[in-house]
Amino acid sequence: MTSHQNTQTMKPATAAKKLGVYLDATPAEFREGVVSRDELNALQSDPPEWLRELRRNGPHPRPVVAAKLGVSISGLARGGVTEPLTTEQIDALKSEAPQWLQKERATQAEVRKEAARLKEKRQQGQEKEKSAGRDDRPGRPRP
Repeated sequence: MTSHQNTQTMKPATAAKKLGVYLDATPAEFREGVVSRDELNALQSDPPEWLRELRRNGPHPRPVVAAKLGVSISGLARGGVTEPLTTEQIDALKSEAPQWLQKERATQAEVRKEAARLKEKRQQGQEKEKSAGRDDRPGRPRP
């Protein structure tokens, strides 16, 4: 009996998300077909010109816009940004620095700061347990 592997494929929307590009800005042949895992890997390792251009100039999907502005996706919505933006539009927003953007960046900085504090606290707790000789993982005998 011979085993054959089915080629794993994905919808164009999934592939666009993995590539970090806005689906509606991709070429028709990309939007209308399916993308195999091998094709996705090839696009990531050696992107064609259209993909390089989209990544460079946009329009960018919301997660990319949010990352470039240093805010959350929710922060974009609160700021009234609901459409994909080009790199030029993102740069203009950065230079204008509207009040909502400043507020959302400050909020995002606080979120990151709190996440780092919690991570450090968790690590200190784990180190304390190890130094006390305790290991509370299931299936491990207690000393």
